[in-house]
Amino acid sequence: MNRILLIITVISAAIMELIDTSIVNVAINHMSGSLGATLEDTSWVVTSYGIANVIIIPMTGFLVNNLGRRNYYIGSLILFTLCSFMCGNATSIWELVAFRFLQGIGGGALLSVSATVVYECFPKEKQNIASALFGIGVFIGPTIGPTLGGNIIDNYSWSWIFYINIPIGIITAIICYRLLPESPTRKKVKEIDWIGITLLIVGVGSLQTILERGETEDWFETRYITALTITAFFSIILFVYRELTTAHPVVKLSILQSPSLSISALLTFITGMGMFTSIYLTPVLAQRLLQFTPSMAGLMLLPGSIIAVFALIITGRILQKGVPPALIVLIGFCCFIYFNWSMSQVSLDVSFAIISVNLIFRAMGMALLTVPLSTLAISSLKPEDIPQGTAINNMMRQLGGSFGISIINTFIIRRMAEHRTDLVSNITPTNNLVTERLNNYTQLFQSKGFGLQDAQHRAISLMDMIVQKQAFILSYIDAYLLIGAAFVLCLPLLLFFSIKKGNKKVIIASADH
Repeated sequence: MNRILLIITVISAAIMELIDTSIVNVAINHMSGSLGATLEDTSWVVTSYGIANVIIIPMTGFLVNNLGRRNYYIGSLILFTLCSFMCGNATSIWELVAFRFLQGIGGGALLSVSATVVYECFPKEKQNIASALFGIGVFIGPTIGPTLGGNIIDNYSWSWIFYINIPIGIITAIICYRLLPESPTRKKVKEIDWIGITLLIVGVGSLQTILERGETEDWFETRYITALTITAFFSIILFVYRELTTAHPVVKLSILQSPSLSISALLTFITGMGMFTSIYLTPVLAQRLLQFTPSMAGLMLLPGSIIAVFALIITGRILQKGVPPALIVLIGFCCFIYFNWSMSQVSLDVSFAIISVNLIFRAMGMALLTVPLSTLAISSLKPEDIPQGTAINNMMRQLGGSFGISIINTFIIRRMAEHRTDLVSNITPTNNLVTERLNNYTQLFQSKGFGLQDAQHRAISLMDMIVQKQAFILSYIDAYLLIGAAFVLCLPLLLFFSIKKGNKKVIIASADH
């Protein structure tokens, strides 16, 4: 019972952390108005959390060894909970941004350490079940974040998206204080790699800032984005060199020599890109273009989420029975490719049911990818390297999401401008269909009591709105096709998971050495 309670507790903490990566997105407008800040300044509330998360996650192994897992995890829970309270009570935008950054620092342990604890609760032959259980949290968190945030904003105030963390944080901290054991593979750090820590903070922090703010700041047209790009490039190169050559690295990059971990990390990056971009694109498409309410957008995701939970558990069991992980990853990729292709076929009159069915394929794809990739990532590592491998894999998922959303935002804006130009080029006085449509709109407004000139202006505005919506839907269709293409291009990487040994095919990731 203690083991079951501990598993539920750490998975709940991971879900709480992942929800906080996306729950704030729907509250930006309300925060901006309440704190008297611009939307650009308020967006740093999202950016600061992402920067802190990506900096701290790869340092998990180092912090666990140096501070002890119990101290680090429970301390992170306390920091996360305290900063959630301070975020809800913030009276200025930069106060909120500062506490949000500290909340992200605390949240880093809730993902990687939670995964390691779940793996340790199962013997090696049942690690697939551990991956499935943790995968439920990884999947549910980002999926329900925007919906939960929308309902809280509609019924309460934006402060409550932070306050809901407080009881969960207190309960999980108490349970972990009673039940969480110290890491059995802990090795006290003899020498702290301060140079590596500094390079990691500067490099990854700069990179995450570029990805979060690049589109808003018009990329390299802004001086500080250019400066951060140069800083990130050289800092990351120096960081990699430092960690591969120093005797006591803060991030043990040498474990990436494991083929299973390195290929899994790359595929996890693509999976993170697909997971976060799809959950970003689809609700926006549903609410902005199809006029679905936030509640309808949440219900749209519900069938897929329910099916995914069962699919995650089933995946763990079939892996345990010897089904090759690479085969399940292939099926997961195909499900996600089909989801993106089906979403590229939608129009402005697409029904709620069709999108819900499409999202089931997305959920199935994510479920089939999460478990085998997590299992493959750590399967060939030594027990003492599992926390570090888990941290690297989780960091790649988060970075994939950041890269994906940044790329998709830029892509949509540019494709939208191109589609609008193409559509407007057909609206000419010599086009009889355009003339007929404008006349019909003018007559419609005249029938409502408007004068001829006013009716003509309104007819032109209506035509412009229609063009804008069409350009929007076309750019979103292109975005889904782009994500699907990224998954197609990564399919050959699955070949690296297996080798032929005599007449027998041996899965690399299942080998102990």
